[in-house]
Amino acid sequence: MKNVTDSFVSLGHWPSAGSFGFNTDILATNPINLSVVLGVLIFFGKGVLSDLLDNRKRRILSTIRNSEELREGAIEQLEKARARLRKVELEADEYRVNGYSEIERDKSNLIHSTYKNLEQLENYKNETIQFEQQRAINEVRQRVFQQALQGALETLNSCLNSELHLRTVSTNIGMLGAIKEIID
Repeated sequence: MKNVTDSFVSLGHWPSAGSFGFNTDILATNPINLSVVLGVLIFFGKGVLSDLLDNRKRRILSTIRNSEELREGAIEQLEKARARLRKVELEADEYRVNGYSEIERDKSNLIHSTYKNLEQLENYKNETIQFEQQRAINEVRQRVFQQALQGALETLNSCLNSELHLRTVSTNIGMLGAIKEIID
């Protein structure tokens, strides 16, 4: 290994100071080369680099402005959405309260109308019962009257002879005639 480094050192040794050549000593030439390259890059690349950095800065600022505008727009939309949500919640509560009160009112009305209908049905039932009782009483009276009349006719027919029959008929005709004269 020593031979390899010696060959670089021997190549790097310059016998005369006035001649031009390449210095191959890596340790001695590297910082100089780097500083020359960096100097050239800085001198010539300064404008390009500053333009690149300015463009990048403008894009970043533009992106920040756009994101700020979008953020403000999103905040406005969020506030509008929250306001609409509050309004909808209030309307929902109002509908819920009104709905419950309307349901209670409808329930009360339904109960009231049901009681009225039951009352009417009870009245109709009572009237029907009274009507049927009256009809039954009238039928019983009519049957009793028919049976009594039939019994009286049978008794009269069995007791009456023709002379008594004629006398009864004459008396009744006389009474009817007297009633007719009184009425006229």
